[in-house]
Amino acid sequence: MSSALPAQVAAVRRFNRFYTRRIGVMDAAYLGGPYVLAEVRALYEIAQSDGVTPKALAELSGLDPGYLSRILQRFDRDGLIRRERSAQDGRSVTLRVTDHGRQVFGELQTRQEGLVENLIAPLPDMARARLTEAMADVERLMGAPTRGEIILRPHRVGDMGWVTWRHGVLYAREYGWDERFEAMVARIAADFIEGFDPARERCWIAERDGEIVGSIFLVGGDGDEARLRLLLTEPSVRGHGLGKRLVAECVDFAREAGYGGVTLWTQSILIPARAVYAGAGFQLTESRAHRTFGFDLVGETWTLRF
Repeated sequence: MSSALPAQVAAVRRFNRFYTRRIGVMDAAYLGGPYVLAEVRALYEIAQSDGVTPKALAELSGLDPGYLSRILQRFDRDGLIRRERSAQDGRSVTLRVTDHGRQVFGELQTRQEGLVENLIAPLPDMARARLTEAMADVERLMGAPTRGEIILRPHRVGDMGWVTWRHGVLYAREYGWDERFEAMVARIAADFIEGFDPARERCWIAERDGEIVGSIFLVGGDGDEARLRLLLTEPSVRGHGLGKRLVAECVDFAREAGYGGVTLWTQSILIPARAVYAGAGFQLTESRAHRTFGFDLVGETWTLRF
């Protein structure tokens, strides 16, 4: 045994005690809600799947099957889940969240994100970057599995705040745009929520392992055209086709909704986004110089007709 091992074991245990205390793992009610951490984890796995069996859920969550059975019984009583029996095998049951369960899960997600934000927001940008890099190192060294696939889901409470925040932060960091761009995004997001027409409009939120990594909106425009708005992909997922996938979702939905085409407004300096639009069949129809967000820019209108 290495002479350093006892001290290293003690350091890991000390960190575990510190971190579990900071995030409230040992609290009787996790995140101030009615459920303990194990129950929240089980609900997370059900909500993130398109149906999961109890056996698969036990494997995903790492929970003892007997304990998990009691958790599922509580979810049944609380109306969070429904059980669907297979038409081929009546013994096989698939678990899915109910509308009420999805609402409860969304509220828990919002609380959890708020907890983490409160933990790291006081840190300077450089310190937050060091922290997340160190966490990634821990995951890799401890044999964490490869990160999962990216899923697209509809918007829910809290997403508009994320969209506004990430647009503001990323465009300031990558292009130097000032807070007026963030204000414009906030207005677009607010207008979407206040006038949302689910038959004609849609927001897609891209997630990987519960973390938001992208977004896009389709809203009503002039005449028979829809408007594509607020395409964003996180730097961590760029180069893997997410932008192309989000734009394709918008175009397909616009066709199904009966629009005659889709138009969008972008800037000439956003080269990667322009390439995605061109690859989807959009054509540049107008260019106009303007000074916005603190810079001289060339705004572009791109259009795709069906």
